[in-house]
Amino acid sequence: MSKNIIETVTFKLNDGVSREDFIAAARAMSPWVEARPGFLHRRLSCTEDGTWIEHIQWKDMDAAKSAAAEIGKAPGNSEFLSAINGPTVQLMHSELEVVIN
Repeated sequence: MSKNIIETVTFKLNDGVSREDFIAAARAMSPWVEARPGFLHRRLSCTEDGTWIEHIQWKDMDAAKSAAAEIGKAPGNSEFLSAINGPTVQLMHSELEVVIN
């Protein structure tokens, strides 16, 4: 049985993008993420220095990779994606080992 996958993406916003506008764009794209096969959970946070961290939990690696391949094709995601400073993006996938609720 495959383990759930945690997709972790860190990034900064482009100059001039407000926190409030970015959060609104993130919420606007939530229905697309939630509708993706294998989606389980999504969290978005921001550090004191303005680094954003997005964690998405997927059922498996196939689900994570499929969503990554499609994210830029959905017109409703453009505001979210265009707010992100591309050179600052770091993405990684990891297998979920421990969950404590």
